[in-house]
Amino acid sequence: MMRRLPVYLLLDTSGSMRGEPIESVKVGLEAMIASLRQDPFALESVYISIITFDRDVKQIMPLTELENMQIPEIQTPESGPTHLGAALELLCQKVDSEVQLSTPERKGDWMPLLFIMTDGKPSDTKAYTDVIPEIKKRHFGSIIACAAGAQADSKSLELLTHQVYSLDTTDSATFRQFFKWVSASVSAGNRSIGASDELLLPPPPPEVHTVI
Repeated sequence: MMRRLPVYLLLDTSGSMRGEPIESVKVGLEAMIASLRQDPFALESVYISIITFDRDVKQIMPLTELENMQIPEIQTPESGPTHLGAALELLCQKVDSEVQLSTPERKGDWMPLLFIMTDGKPSDTKAYTDVIPEIKKRHFGSIIACAAGAQADSKSLELLTHQVYSLDTTDSATFRQFFKWVSASVSAGNRSIGASDELLLPPPPPEVHTVI
């Protein structure tokens, strides 16, 4: 059996994502899955999990092989806080239970990849700050954060990772390009894992701007 490449997607579903933005995210996710399924390497090894965060934090899809993935319903409340800190706490629990470590008897999974998308800033600031060292202990192969729209706070994301990108708008065309780039990044990671400590990302499309 080929070693698994776990990919975790953390999606902001707070009130400002309600309506067209979250529908656009769904379109982008579908395009990403379709693109990855065209890659024979990814089809054999990529496993994806989706965690959503608003006032509540939920893993709406446990780590699932690409072939069997069906994107679940993504719901957004009318309003409320953005609990990114709590989402990262849940992520640590899921990584600990879902990602297989190497043992003398078997090779474990590749280092997981983490993609975070938010259109605001963490409401649970202390929880967010406190969990960052825990995230770093999990040895992600790459952590890529995306600040979507004018209200997104890239500064807080910079505390977590030096790979922070921004989207000017939250329409379907922009999200489609973002998730297309995510799928290209996962495919690139799939081929280069083990060759270097950090995933070398393909250049982002014009809609995705490098922050740092």
